[in-house]
Order: sequence, then structure tokens, then C-alpha cells
Amino acid sequence: MRHRIRLPAWTATLTWKAAVFITLMCCGLAALLGGLVHSAMTNQTIGAAREKALDRLDRITQAYEAGTRTPRGEGIDPKALPAELRAYASTGRRGTRVGELRDKRVMWAAGPADRDGVIAAAVDYSASEQTIADLDRAILGSSVLAIGGTLLIGAVGVTRITRRLHQTAQVARRISAGDLDARVDDAARARDEVAAVSDALDIMAASLQRKLEAERRFTADVAHELRTPLTGLNAAAELLPPGRPAELVRDRVQAMRALTEDLLEISRLDTRSERPELDSYDLAELAARTIRASGTDTRLTVLSSRVVETDHRRVERILGNLVANAHKHGAAPVTVTVDAATVTVTDAGPGFPDYLLTSGPQRFRTEGMNKGHGLGLTIAAGQARALSATLTFTNRPEGGAEATFTLTPPPPLPPTPHP
Repeated sequence: MRHRIRLPAWTATLTWKAAVFITLMCCGLAALLGGLVHSAMTNQTIGAAREKALDRLDRITQAYEAGTRTPRGEGIDPKALPAELRAYASTGRRGTRVGELRDKRVMWAAGPADRDGVIAAAVDYSASEQTIADLDRAILGSSVLAIGGTLLIGAVGVTRITRRLHQTAQVARRISAGDLDARVDDAARARDEVAAVSDALDIMAASLQRKLEAERRFTADVAHELRTPLTGLNAAAELLPPGRPAELVRDRVQAMRALTEDLLEISRLDTRSERPELDSYDLAELAARTIRASGTDTRLTVLSSRVVETDHRRVERILGNLVANAHKHGAAPVTVTVDAATVTVTDAGPGFPDYLLTSGPQRFRTEGMNKGHGLGLTIAAGQARALSATLTFTNRPEGGAEATFTLTPPPPLPPTPHP
């Protein structure tokens, strides 16, 4: 029986989460360092331009006081002087501001004149602006390269880790599917946290394998050991005089023999030594024959029938156990529906217990006041697995249990080459 785990439509893998985290960290670090470098270099460049402008203002002031003609566009109250700087200098203080002079970017410096208002001077600022722009481009380019390199290195490192985690997860799924020989063997290649998890999984798998093999050996040994005394007990019961006590003894002996045969069958299914004997059969006919053999009041509904390639003995064993379980633990009416290669067994009882819907049939476990040794559905699931078929258990919304058995068609034969 296959238990399917449904995953969300979109799941962020560890690789992508790590890549996004590394990218955000790199971007944050690059922005911080770039901002610090930009601020420092910009302040230094602007400071140098201001010093040049103030030095030129001193020279212009000296020329003005000496009566020498000042350069065009500079001197007393030049028209291109920014209004904010003009107002600031009018208060008797000296200051600087970036502006324009004859369509060029300049750094203005202005201060108060003795009698005539404001005197100002300007130096070329375009080279300083170009230096700041080049610096910003260099910071941006180096940040992109650093982020790309760090992301690439981080992705490679994280991918190696996630690949090992995926391998560990695949081995865990193989173990849960019954491949108890599967191992990760990652601890021999690395010594880190992932290797510790892989090693713990291998140890758990080995321990589980030992326990299951001991349980299987115990089950098989008990069943084999019971056969001989049960045969003798059955022969002795046949010698009892007719009467109610003899009937009770024979009935219990038959129950013990059935339990012993079930245990032997489970033991063979556990060892996966069973090989189906395939042939062509009509699935609806197999279902009808199973119902007749059960001797129960079971309704058969055939929506569509199909000839299938299967082992009729195993199919009848599966359907017989499903029908018997429906009558024993469910309620009438019990219906067997055949639709192509799918057979559905339904009843009107309380439905399957939660543990069975979650984890599948468990041997020797029944729910509530139900009586029996609880091996029927376990055998059905094992026989379905031997046929590579699917057997699922659900509860119907309107009430009652529903077991669905689907035969998987065999793979198509390869085309015969023409001579």
C-alpha cells in the first residue's frame, strides 16, 4: 500500500532560501560599505573644492581692495551667484555653494564686501562632480562583482550540503517504503552536522532492520512450530464423540489453523519472496467468484469490466479479506464495485479508524470492541504490494468505509524488430 504525502504547490528549497539570504546580506553589506566610501570621498572632494573657492575668494577680495579689475562674472554681486549664498553672505559671513557660471558647474564662494554688498568668486566644479560619479560607478560595479562572486561561492557550498540532505531524504523514503538495506554512508566522506544526521539515520535503519528481521523470524518460527501440534490437535478433535463440546473444539482448532496460515503468509510477504503467477482474467468474474466463496450477502456492481494480467489467487485473497473485513467491522449493505481495473469495497459501518487512514493496516490491531486477530487488511496490503497494485483506505462523506484496489497495467512490451 502506498501512502502519498501531498506537498504545497510551491515550496522554497533550502538552496533558494540560502541564496536569497546570502544575496540580501551581500547587498546590505555592499550598500553599507558603498555608502561609507561615497560619503567619505564626497566630503573630501567637496571640501577640496570649497578650499579652492575660498582661496580664490581671498584673491578676488585682495584684487578688489587694490582696485584691480576682477574677472568677468565674479567680484561684486555677480548675477549668477545663487540666491541662498547671496543672502547668507549679506549677513556678514562667508560660505560656499555649488552653482553655475556660463553653463558650467562651479563652486561659488561669497563673503561680505566693505561697502558694496557681497563679493563672490567661483572655481570649476565639473571635474569634482565627475570624480564623484566615477567613484559611484566603481562602487556599484565592485559591489555587483562582489555580490555575484559571493552568491556563486555560497550557492556552490550550499548546493553541496543540500545535495547530501536530498540524498539522506531519498534514503529515508526508501527505508519507509521497505528497503531496509538502504544506507547513506555520508559519515565516511565528511564530518559535519549533515554527516551526523546521515549517520544517525543509518544507525536507526540498521536497528530497525534488526528488530523487524527478529520479528519476522519470530512470526515464522511460531507459525511453523504451531503447525505440528495443531495437526495433531485437529486429528484428536475428529476422534471426539459427536456433541457440542466436540464442535467447540473443532471450531477453535480451525481458528488456530487459520491464524497459523495467516502468520505464515505474512512472513512470506515480509521477506518479499512471493512471486505472482500472471495470467489473463476478467476482473468482474474474479470479484463475483470471491463473493460466492465468501458466502456473504454482498452486492456486486459492474460499471465496466476489463481483462487484466494478474495472479487470480492473490486478487481473490485481497478481495476476500476486504469483503470479510467489511462484514465483520462494518455494516450492511456491503457493495463491491468493478470499474475497469479498479475494485471498490464499501460498507455502511462506522468507517476505518484514524490510525489505519494515517499509517495503514497494523497487524494484531483492532479498534474498540472489534474482535479478531486483525491480520486481514495487513495481508491484503501485502498481497497488493506483491502485485505492484495500489490499495487505499478512506471514509466516505456519507458514512462508511471504502477500500479501493487498483491493478496497475504491466509496461508495454518493446516492439519486435523487423527482419
